[in-house]
Amino acid sequence: MKWCWGIAVLFLFIEVTATVGRSEDELLIYAVVSEVPKDKSRVAVKASVNDVATDTKLLASESILSNLIWKKLEICHAMRVEGVKAPDGYRVLTVKIVDASMLPMSLQSFAGDCLIKKAIEVAPLVD
Repeated sequence: MKWCWGIAVLFLFIEVTATVGRSEDELLIYAVVSEVPKDKSRVAVKASVNDVATDTKLLASESILSNLIWKKLEICHAMRVEGVKAPDGYRVLTVKIVDASMLPMSLQSFAGDCLIKKAIEVAPLVD
């Protein structure tokens, strides 16, 4: 009878450790900034979740707004974001800048077009 309780406790331990540190709502989002960010707390992006690309917004909390990566955000930047779905976009939990070649195929053409457009329209104005 003691071994039954031992097995039950073992299964409970395995179930608890499998769910700790992982939220059911957390999503892996790849995104490319699609417009010049005027308000850094709400950044317009083309995002890919489960390899489906959509236009949406990334919503930054105070901890993300103080992140150096987020402060330097520009149009065409490619990101790997962990976040949760919100009514008007995705709430950002972590952010990493990635190379456009690391994006899913559903975003690579958009990122390439964005970089070409940025080079043609924005770069000549820098002088």
